Parts: sequence; C-alpha cells; structure tokens
Amino acid sequence: MGKPLIISIFTVFVLFTTSASFGQTYGSVALDNEIYYILELCETRGLCSNLPSVRPWSRKLVLSRVNESLANAAESPGALGNNERRILENYRDSLEDAGTGLDLHNGTYSGKVELGRTGVEISGKAAVEVDIEASAGLYPGDTRYGTETWVNTFFAGDIGRHVSYGFSFSGGIIRVPREKLGRYHIYYDGYVNPPSGEAYQDRVIDTYGQPLTHFPYSYKKKWDSSVYFFDNLSDYSSWPYDFAGVYGMGAEISASFLEGGLFFRAGRFEHDWGSLPAGSSLALNQAARPFLGIEGTFAPVSWFSISSLTGFLEYYNELGIKKSSMPNQNAFTISMLNFKYKNYLFIDIGESVVWPKRFELGYISPITNSFFYQGNVGDFDNLAMFFNIKARYPGLGSMWFSFFLDEASIQGDMFILDRTMVSYHGGLQYSLPFLPFASIVLSYTRIEPYCYTHTTIDVPWYRVPMEEAYTNNGVGLGYYLPPNADELLLRFEAKPWQRGSAHFQYQMIRHGADYGTSAVDGSSLVSELDPDGRSSNPVLRKYFLHDGAYQWYHVLKLGGGHSFEPRGVVPFRLTAEAGLVFSQFSNIDGPANSGTSSPYHMIDTVEYPRQLGFVFTLGIKIFPKI
Repeated sequence: MGKPLIISIFTVFVLFTTSASFGQTYGSVALDNEIYYILELCETRGLCSNLPSVRPWSRKLVLSRVNESLANAAESPGALGNNERRILENYRDSLEDAGTGLDLHNGTYSGKVELGRTGVEISGKAAVEVDIEASAGLYPGDTRYGTETWVNTFFAGDIGRHVSYGFSFSGGIIRVPREKLGRYHIYYDGYVNPPSGEAYQDRVIDTYGQPLTHFPYSYKKKWDSSVYFFDNLSDYSSWPYDFAGVYGMGAEISASFLEGGLFFRAGRFEHDWGSLPAGSSLALNQAARPFLGIEGTFAPVSWFSISSLTGFLEYYNELGIKKSSMPNQNAFTISMLNFKYKNYLFIDIGESVVWPKRFELGYISPITNSFFYQGNVGDFDNLAMFFNIKARYPGLGSMWFSFFLDEASIQGDMFILDRTMVSYHGGLQYSLPFLPFASIVLSYTRIEPYCYTHTTIDVPWYRVPMEEAYTNNGVGLGYYLPPNADELLLRFEAKPWQRGSAHFQYQMIRHGADYGTSAVDGSSLVSELDPDGRSSNPVLRKYFLHDGAYQWYHVLKLGGGHSFEPRGVVPFRLTAEAGLVFSQFSNIDGPANSGTSSPYHMIDTVEYPRQLGFVFTLGIKIFPKI
C-alpha cells in the first residue's frame, strides 16, 4: 500500500496547489466539536438514527443526522425549541458546500478541477485557524501563567464521489509550567532479577505534578514529538516548562461505499471508540494522542457493525530520539463488535493489543480473535479486552457501564491481587427539558493499580527489552486517569442561547502517590509489576486508600463560550473557564505497600501538602472551523 498511497497523496497535492467545490464529504469532524454532544442528545430524543460507536464521525454523517433531526422535528411540534432549531441550522449551513473562490470572512479558498478526461472531479479547500489560550494558576505564594498560541492550516477536499482527503499542519508557541515532585521507582522493590540483567534493575524516573495552569487531569497535549526552546533550537525537550516552539501534523484519506455500509480511513488523527458518551471510553479515548493507522467499519445491517484499527504508536522523547524510541517500537490493534436494539440498547464487545512491530497478520485481521491467537504465536504482547453496555429511555436519558480487563488471575482472592489490572466506568445522563440541549451527567470511574501498564520484556526480534504499556507518546490510550485512581464526576451542560454554551462541573479524584516515602506501587503509567510470584506473594495486594499516601482532588469549575459572526468582520469564538482546586493527602501510619490494609487519615506535611488554588483559562479562536 505504501507507494500507491504516496503517489495518490502527491497527485492530490499537485492538483490542489495548481487549481485549488469544497467537499471533504467523508473528512472527519474534530472530536472537541460540540456537535458530538448535540447529536447525542438528538439521538436520545429519537430525532435521528443511531450514531456510530466509532468516532470521529465524517462530515457527511454529521450533516445527514443534522438534517434528519431538523426534518423529524418539523413533523413533531415541540421536539426542538427555537434556539435548538437555530443551532442545528447553523451547523447545517457550516457543513454544506460553500462554493468556490476566496472567502475572506471564513479564511478559506476553495476550488475544483476535473482529472483529465475521466470525469472525476477533485475539489479542494485551504483554510486557516488561529487558536490562542491564556491560563493561570493562583496558589498561595505561587502564581503561574501559561499560554498556547497555535496557527492551524488545513487542506481538504474530495476525489470523486467516494473518497475524501485532508491534511493539516500546526505551529505554535506554548508554555505549560509544572512542578517536579520527586522520584518514582518503576520496578517493585522486591524485583531484583529483571530478565535482561543488571542494567535494568531498580530504574527510577522524575515525577511531575499536573500542569499548574490547568485543572487536574484536564490538560491535553497537542504537540508532536519534542518542544524547541528559542535559545537553542538544535536542542529539544519533552515538556514546555518555559516558552517553546512546537508543531503538530495530521492527515487522512477516507472512503465510503455500499451507501455508507463500508467505511475506510487511513491517516493520523484522534480516536474515541465505544457506544458511551464521547470522552468516556476505557479502551481508546479522545484524550489519547493521535497515531498513524488504518481504520475500517463494516455495517451490513442497522443493528450490527464490526470495526477494526491498526496503527503504529509513537515514543515519548525524554532521552533523545534514538534512546527514547529504542524500547518503544510498538503497534496497536483494536477491534470491536457493536450491537444495537433500536434506540434502547447498545452493546460493544472488543479487544485491543499493544504489540512490538512485526508483520503479524493475526492481530491485523479483524476476523481473528487475538486472545486465542496469542497462544499460537507466543505471549510477547499486551492484550486487553473490554465490554460496554448502554441502556436508554428515549426522550429521557441513558445509563451505561464499561469494563476493561488488561490482565487477571482467576482465583479466590483475584480482586485484591495487583495483577488483576482492570478498570470500570458507569454513569447516567438525564436530558433536561427546560433548557436548549441541556443535560446532567453523573459518573464514577475506577482505574485499578497497574492497569494500562506492562512489564518490560525480552522479545526474540529486538536486542533490547521492549516497553509495552498501553500508551502513545507518553499519554494513555484509555481513560485520562492514571492507574490506581478513581473519579466521581457531576457535570451540567447546556446551549442556553443560539451561539453560546455553558457548563458546570464537580470532580472528586483520588490517586495513589507516585513519589515520596509513602508512594504506592502501580500508581503510574510506567509502573512495572514484579513478574515473579504475582499470585502468591502477599505483598502484591492492593488496598485502595489503605496501602499508602493518596492525593484527593476536589475540583469545582464553571465555563462557557460564545461565537461571534458579525458581517464584514472576521468570525471568532471566545471561551472561558474558572474554578477552584482543593488538594490534600491521606496516609497510613505504617509503611506503604506492606500487603495489609491499614486505617488512613488526612495529613498536611512538607512532602504531601494541602493546597487550595484558583485556575482560570481564557481562549479565542479566529476563523473557527467545524
């Protein structure tokens, strides 16, 4: 596929630059767009057909569901309020073909050309978007400021009726301060004989806190590879603790056949898989970094689909391009079966695997079960399974449950073993009838110790041990919480006026300390469980909150946004979010990780201090795109 794909991309680029109707019919809609939330509520009300469980959705699918919702609402008076109807009409207008030529109001240039005498029309559109964010974290005696300024360029269009393409390049200047907290032992203390010898014993890493100018576990890393400081552009770092230049790239080629029943997409973009609300997936979450992959969905009937994705994961650049990437040569495959019963019941059954790069047809094939296939080729991979179920009462709301299993040992005390690496998530959403597109969500998530991690292992085709954690570019592929954490979330969201949005959120997050004298094993994505005696060693037991120090976050925040589209003026969107973060630690009296459950109490020490802070973020997006 390599050379034909490169030739196709080059041909499209040449045609575009020489004669650039805007279509990008099957191009994806960014996962942070509010249309995902709006269409989920339309689906809940029964205004549109069931939405795919694999995101991102294509522009054509979004447009068809918007039109379907408007048409059904026209036949059911009261199904949509006036503001809700206008909101959907605005999205419809922004998704439809805007014609050709230069459009200074929207910062775009569109054109089309016919490919020789074939009758195949190639359309293209160039667009620009400027995204600026200023943030601040105010803590007693310590005020930090951050910023992200990005210039995003897009090239997208259609090739005939079935194929779309898109490319993006972003450059920015950012600053995201955070604190170094201490050191963390990757291996369990008793692990003194790793497979590859002395060089890999008792490794430790620096531990950093959450970005001080953002709410805990809310910051999403947007840059690719490294950051570049201006005093030495030949040097690079893994984090922009001071002003640094960054870049980001994205691309996709997508195709749809059989009236949408068969859909393929290849490229580097973000994903969110599952029938749960957007951002809730435990297996492949939109909080993860993008990676290059090939994705396909086959939906032969309205109640069933099968999806599969295979791509190559990226390393986190801490020690230089070669040294950091050497043990991170991984591919990733995820497959999912989706079942639907009308607008009432949704079930996902899937599996995923992180595997050192090799030509392994069994994992790539969507019709091969990886769990059994691994037994045929050897256990050198990190295999996981997941299950989602969502029930809905149309017009009222939904409730759901999700389960992710990374590894387990089936025995009597399996639920307190460290090696039972599971996570689960449950919640409910209620659609509020008295405000436009309003809902309230209550959810609980638990990520067990060592979940999403994996021991470094020797594999036959590499000369150094391979890391196989469930991560990409240093960020988890699953839910945004780290291992050994839980979260109680209450969120209210609405579109109270035509071009505006508002939200209120409370979170309680608890996470095992990954630094200090009472650090809890298995509390970091780089944790590695002792491979010996996992099911018999009494020390390898977990007792949440009762086996060491834990940080408790209480987060309260309020935010919103409004889009401005005055005539003759550049359109822009303003967003703001502000709130309080209260953090404190609990600890036990005895040593951490003793294999016994001990009472805990709240503390306030130099090592584990109590903090109260105010966080504020203000953003402006010029030429906002859908």
